[in-house]
Amino acid sequence: MQVKYRGPVRHVAIDSTGLKVFGEGEWKVRKHGYEKRRTWRKHYLAVDVDTHEVISAEVSLVNVGESEVLPTLLNPLRRKIHAVSGDGVYDTKECNKVLQRKFKTAT
Repeated sequence: MQVKYRGPVRHVAIDSTGLKVFGEGEWKVRKHGYEKRRTWRKHYLAVDVDTHEVISAEVSLVNVGESEVLPTLLNPLRRKIHAVSGDGVYDTKECNKVLQRKFKTAT
């Protein structure tokens, strides 16, 4: 199957998920035991709805908000995009400003 990597994208969906980070050092576990809390990271994806191609991806710390990551997720894209969709987390003034500057329609 040949994938088209260039040209305009009709519709992009943006979402994020949490990733649990493991990996305490062996010495620390032997000396102090396992720590109850785990560290989290957020993984953001911008996906072409038609081809399911990942257009952009970003990983951040858990305390970084979606409005802070959205510009770094979308600004490097040089492809023409007609519509962008995301869940309610992206319904902020900062995200709307970024989307209105960059794209024709944002839902």
